[in-house]
Amino acid sequence: MISKEILVIYPETDTTKIAIYRGDNIIFLKTIKHKPEELAAFKFIVDQIDFRYQNILKELRDNDISTENIAIVVARGGLIKPLKKAGVYQINEKMVADLREGSQGIHETNLGGILAHLLAKIFPNSKGILADPVVVDELDEIARVTGHPLFKRKSIFHALNQKYVARKYAKSNGKCYDDLRLVVAHVGGGGTSIGVHKRGKVIDVNQAFDGGGPFSLMRSGSLPVGKLIEICFSGKYSEQEIRRMVTSEGGLKAYLGTANIHEINQRIENGDTEAEFYAKAMGYQIAKYIGSACAVLDFNVDAIILSGQIFTYARFTEYVSFKIQKIAPIAVYQGVNDMDALAMNAFLALKGDIEIYDYDN
Repeated sequence: MISKEILVIYPETDTTKIAIYRGDNIIFLKTIKHKPEELAAFKFIVDQIDFRYQNILKELRDNDISTENIAIVVARGGLIKPLKKAGVYQINEKMVADLREGSQGIHETNLGGILAHLLAKIFPNSKGILADPVVVDELDEIARVTGHPLFKRKSIFHALNQKYVARKYAKSNGKCYDDLRLVVAHVGGGGTSIGVHKRGKVIDVNQAFDGGGPFSLMRSGSLPVGKLIEICFSGKYSEQEIRRMVTSEGGLKAYLGTANIHEINQRIENGDTEAEFYAKAMGYQIAKYIGSACAVLDFNVDAIILSGQIFTYARFTEYVSFKIQKIAPIAVYQGVNDMDALAMNAFLALKGDIEIYDYDN
């Protein structure tokens, strides 16, 4: 009997990662690189759908991947409408419409759900799903209050990564995730999200997607409001330029000219004091926001979890952990793999261990 397989899709700015898992074992992995001139032909991100779709099909054909065995196509979640429950959701036409429209914004990950839906339709006996999309919204109502009624805090964060490491930590310690009080800081390739996990829900988290919280590799974080207002009305920058300043051209990239953590680490090792100063400043801010998150739990915290590739470098772990070590035990997950996290959710759904929810927003 041939085992059922899982196709994982993860679109990024200039790549589309795909993988095949048999059970929870990876048997195929490919990063499809897209040339800048190829992507330049598309005015909008959603215009790239057929281009990426054809690229995926070509890779499957070229590597003799049998689509008959694929039971689930799972993708990195996009910016759909808020989901009150974390977990796995079947992709339907309503979700596809929301992904195309960009209910809460447009991002390359929006393409993932659309691609998974299209591929699942042509594979026999397959379904398309999203797992813990970035819009999982379990916030306590008090966490939504910002300081002015015209503004309300939203929950857009690394839900997949945070839930994955929190459950992994619980399992490795013989405990149930739903019983723990955790603070999880995930430093991604773009932003950093720091979530407060209580009884299996993320009750508070910074709005990492568009700038809130500590500055990161590419994002500016929470900026001085008065100065930001001044820049917005200075006439020197367009709205899109300011958005890029906040979301993709800020943080260490703005200070050091690069968001490549390996390059930054190498510069520090070579004695670059400027690189070391700003890397420490980023660690300082992450630690400060972790402290704020611990206050939400009245400093009754079972563990603080640090996750992300940046923590493969000891100095960055030390920058953060030194300041928070007296609060609670620290667990570090250096090489969190989004593909594995997606595949694990799909595998559990395939076995019937977790429910597949309907998207009916």
